[in-house]
Amino acid sequence: MILIVGLGNPGTKYENTRHNVGFMAVDLLLKKLTSVEGSIWEENKKFNCLVAKIDKELVLAKPLSFMNASGEAVGKLMRFFKVTTFGLYVIHDDIDLPLEKIKITHGHGSAGHKGVDSIIENLKSNNFVRIRVGIGSDKRLSTEKFVLSEFKEREKSKIKRAVKKAQEAMEFILKNGVERAASQFNL
Repeated sequence: MILIVGLGNPGTKYENTRHNVGFMAVDLLLKKLTSVEGSIWEENKKFNCLVAKIDKELVLAKPLSFMNASGEAVGKLMRFFKVTTFGLYVIHDDIDLPLEKIKITHGHGSAGHKGVDSIIENLKSNNFVRIRVGIGSDKRLSTEKFVLSEFKEREKSKIKRAVKKAQEAMEFILKNGVERAASQFNL
């Protein structure tokens, strides 16, 4: 069983912010995997998530808690669907990567990302795959203000390409494995 989780914050207020690139990537992945126009996300109050079950072996999710509490929803989903940490893939923003770059990692710490911290704390493990999407940084703003800001006009095409790369990397992982994907996408 595979669970792919995109991290972000719920609500239209945060829809186009840097912190929501995980949501953007799983939305694109869902569209690509199902070829369905419109949303097939179903709100599941028990898990506090939007969930899309692709088949018996693949579930996509977007936690509806705020970023810093993502771990509770992920833990509930994993227990319900009997997913091990080896079947968990998390897509999220990363201020330590330049805008447009993505990086696939496995078994690393959170590097200060509060959503990933929450997942590691809930699972008592960091043994899962992450697709980190670079959102750049701005030393003039606090980290919180920066990640909750929207992309500037000149950045929009770059983040669109980064989200597409994350979606393609996840598809590649599903077909070819993490190691091959990392060697192809971590350039």
